[in-house]
Amino acid sequence: MEHQSKAAPLIRLGTRGSKLALAQAYETKRRLGEAHAALAPDDAVEIVVINTTGDKVQDRALAEIGGKGLFMKEIEAALIERRIDIAVHSLKDVETFLTDGTELAAILPREDPRDALISRVANNIEGLPKGAVIGTASVRRAAQLLHKRPDFKIILYRGNLQTRLRKLDEGVCDATMLAMAGLSRLGLADRATRVLEPEELLPAVSQGAIGIQCRSGKKNGDKRILDWVRGVNDRDSDIRVTAERAMLARLDGSCRTPIAGLAELLPGGKLRLRGQLAVHDGSALFSAEEVGSVDDPAALGLAVGEALIAQAGPDYKV
Repeated sequence: MEHQSKAAPLIRLGTRGSKLALAQAYETKRRLGEAHAALAPDDAVEIVVINTTGDKVQDRALAEIGGKGLFMKEIEAALIERRIDIAVHSLKDVETFLTDGTELAAILPREDPRDALISRVANNIEGLPKGAVIGTASVRRAAQLLHKRPDFKIILYRGNLQTRLRKLDEGVCDATMLAMAGLSRLGLADRATRVLEPEELLPAVSQGAIGIQCRSGKKNGDKRILDWVRGVNDRDSDIRVTAERAMLARLDGSCRTPIAGLAELLPGGKLRLRGQLAVHDGSALFSAEEVGSVDDPAALGLAVGEALIAQAGPDYKV
């Protein structure tokens, strides 16, 4: 009997290898299959796991070793070198400016963007004891928490979501904050002690959103893949993260900068954007809010960014 070779996949999807990243990759694969008949067969979209520098180096803060871009550097390289066709990212880890020749072709429907408090000793931030040890790798969370409670002791707390929960259970810290979206996607929403409203802790820009990065251009099937991917774009999520990322770009923000932002759709085609810019030690925190049209979310992001810069002044230093 003549051997029949397996057909090549129509799309090779690149992702990190954590449980959360893989959950996001399989969600992307499912949505592509539901939107396009050609991608419905199980072998039409192949998931390719790529180890990133951000995953390998766990003993230092991201800000010290190059930023959140270390979670996507190797994946972007695979995309440019055509070893994969699309890259799936947690959008909050995506650099403000993408590598030339690539674009964010789709944003999937956004999960809950809020942060969750997880603690063995208190049900809210105010209830944590004096001098409580807070585990976090986020400069944003650390700055906001220290602004509320300068008595907190912040310790570096890296690793995947399961590792952070295990460390908490082992008593390494009194509390940690994780994205509610990640907990939900892994079926761990019940681990949240409290879901923090934006007024308590404003989330990271694009938190809860999954972005799909593709090569730009028309050669070698790129246009066909772009068209497929654009077919799963969620307009409402796209509008919201466009405003948030425009604010981030105006502030020239990176993972080294304590920046928070949340855009929300309002009735009548309006969009509200709240933004914050802080100093690392929490000694100063600047807030701005604007309402604009859903037709120009980037302009709204620019306006909030300008307002934050005006408040912080020319001497602002993180």
